[in-house]
Amino acid sequence: MNLYRAPMGWNSWDCYGASVTEDIVRQNAVFMAENLKQYGWEYIVVDIQWYEPSAKTHAYNAFTELCTDEYSRLIPAENRFPSSAGGRGFAPLAGFVHSLGLKFGIHIMRGIPRQAVHNNTAVLGTDKPARELAKTASICAWNTDMYGIDPQKDTENAYYKSIFKLYAGWGVDFIKCDDIARELPHEEAELIMLSDALKSCGREMVLSLSPGPAPLEKAELFKQVSNMWRITDDFWDEWKLLYDMFSRAEKWCTHTGAGCFPDADMLPVGPVRQDYDKANRTKFTEDEQITMMTLWSIFRSPLMLGGEMTGFDGFTMNLITNREILKMHKNSRHSHQVWRRDINGCEFILWTSAGAEGGHYAAVFNTGENTGTAEVKLSELEIYSGISGFELWSGERVTVREKLTVTIPSHGAKAFYFE
Repeated sequence: MNLYRAPMGWNSWDCYGASVTEDIVRQNAVFMAENLKQYGWEYIVVDIQWYEPSAKTHAYNAFTELCTDEYSRLIPAENRFPSSAGGRGFAPLAGFVHSLGLKFGIHIMRGIPRQAVHNNTAVLGTDKPARELAKTASICAWNTDMYGIDPQKDTENAYYKSIFKLYAGWGVDFIKCDDIARELPHEEAELIMLSDALKSCGREMVLSLSPGPAPLEKAELFKQVSNMWRITDDFWDEWKLLYDMFSRAEKWCTHTGAGCFPDADMLPVGPVRQDYDKANRTKFTEDEQITMMTLWSIFRSPLMLGGEMTGFDGFTMNLITNREILKMHKNSRHSHQVWRRDINGCEFILWTSAGAEGGHYAAVFNTGENTGTAEVKLSELEIYSGISGFELWSGERVTVREKLTVTIPSHGAKAFYFE
């Protein structure tokens, strides 16, 4: 699937964990269509355990009864997704999202339901039942729903072909497959099976792999089989996790290209963890959120909003609708870290990239604990004569003769476009 821009959308995990319901998904889809679609935001993704009737929080109920069809495939829990009744699955909800001009996605776990294996139910496209296809020694360390698929047993790739046939019929546009990215090379053959089944299902879908950190030595495989893959474990609103992302982005930046995007994970902005407390909002400061959005954008990470969108305040809306920052996300090419150095007691980091439509981008980050000032030479921007441009967040015009001087608050960032 050719994607020239990393996917932008919303995922239900940060705000609702495993407990999201159809009405919540619909209200967020309407909000995106009315307020964010014009800026490029387009995916609405239902995260984990939509097939679990009793899910209430981010925590998983171990070995609980799941909703499946006669062919061992997971289907939406009707008490949480009432439009799925009568065997319609996610088709009605996907149709609603599509009617808004948006795209619809779901989360899946690697493998086949343990429940189906224990009950030895049928699998579409083969005379082998579920028990004969499973790799029961291959289990997820943090969720009890699935066994792996054994490529030596499912030689026709019947199970993965059957689920993607179902998803194509529902109108799914985006698949987030979990328990697969950091499991390589142990489960590499299963990843290839999954990817092949998706590519042959007759419908284009973005394939996103989780969780991270994905092994860097498998970068070329990820680019062949998927569109995005997590370079980190779950990313939450903690400065130490954001600080660590600079090192991860530096390592992965050379592997970004059309249709292939290392994924720094979701943006925990606005109201998060709503299943625990409606008063919860991101713990990131405003400057930290600007740093996050700047790094994700120049690095070209996918942008997946994590908060309840109907609760976004003015700052959050300005953060995610800044046209120049989003233009950098779309047009940034050959991004890389230039240097990382201590300047008067503050650590500063410089990233640069070329613009797909011409010009150059630069982002300067202050990861120190105090406001600081840094000087960036034109040569460090790989520009060798005077230039003019503007700062993307403020719109302030700048002219640079020999060096760019920037003052940045603690944990903050500035981004520039030079014509």
